[in-house]
This record gives sequence, C-alpha cells and structure tokens, in this order.
Amino acid sequence: MITTANVKNGVNVDQLVETIGAVQQNPELAKFQFRSKNNWIDGGHCVSSIKEFYGVGQEDTSRQETFTMECDHPNVLLGNDTAATPPEVVLHALGSCLTGAMVYHAAANGITIEGAESSLKGNLDLHGFLGLDPEVRTGFDGITFTLKVKSDASVEQLENLAKFSPVFDMITNPTPVKIEIVKQ
Repeated sequence: MITTANVKNGVNVDQLVETIGAVQQNPELAKFQFRSKNNWIDGGHCVSSIKEFYGVGQEDTSRQETFTMECDHPNVLLGNDTAATPPEVVLHALGSCLTGAMVYHAAANGITIEGAESSLKGNLDLHGFLGLDPEVRTGFDGITFTLKVKSDASVEQLENLAKFSPVFDMITNPTPVKIEIVKQ
C-alpha cells in the first residue's frame, strides 16, 4: 500500500500532529537549548558557527555540517562591509521566524498559504551606542514588519498565527541575558 504524506504549506502535517501529541504525553521533549559560538576576526567582523543543540530529550547529532554566519559593519560605521550588521541579522531572524510560525500553524489548522513575502525596518539612533545620550536606546527603537500573504485566511488569523514565533517573543518581551567574561 502506497501512502501519501499529508503536506500543507511544505509542512508534513501528520508529523506535526505526532510531534504535538508526543510533547503532550511527555512535556520534557519540548525543552531545547540552541547554541552558537562566535569568533572575532577584526573591527566589527565576527563569524558564528552553529551545529550542536539539545532537543527532544537528548543531544542532537543529526547535523552533518556546521552552519556559519558572519556579521560586520558598513564602511560608514568603520567596518569592512563584508557581511550584514548584527541588527540586520536580528531583522532576518525575526522575519524568518514570524513567517515560519505563521506557515506551520496555518498548516496545522488546515489553512493554505500560497505565498508570503516580508520586509522589515528597524530604526536605530547611534547616540545610544556611541554613549552620547544615556536617554537613547542602544538598540532599535521600533521594528516594522510588513508581510504580504496570499491565503484565504483573514489578516487577523494570519497575524495571530505569526505571533507564535519564538523570536517575536524574545524581542517583544524582556529576555534575561547573562554576560560572563572569562579572561584568557
């Protein structure tokens, strides 16, 4: 007997439902730890490597390759313009996660997404980063996410599905960050 996978929006819905059921039966399976190692090159140029993570109750060993990402700054900010800036990478992560969350949750709810394209804008004032004005944030003072979606679902439905994004949660709610400096 040949069976066809129940795929919607590129998501295997049967596997998604199985995953949800497994987590309901064993909540510890939901605990994940993602990791990144970062190496400074020079100036604002850094390279991060990502491979191992913990999830589904164990260390994951399925990744064969190490993913790398670079960040730098444009010449006007004294960089060599060899890669996107860290704030631009945050915009990438947010856009990808909002879109992915919407697509996965739409699939789980039987909603078809035929196409999605987003643009993000984040405003930043260097007075904060440069230490010129303690009243100015060092990060974005706001982000605008515009998502064009081809779907029969309502705008409100799609927005609610997108808000399941972990990165959206990290950015819109304070996430404790512990900085630990180890001198060599």
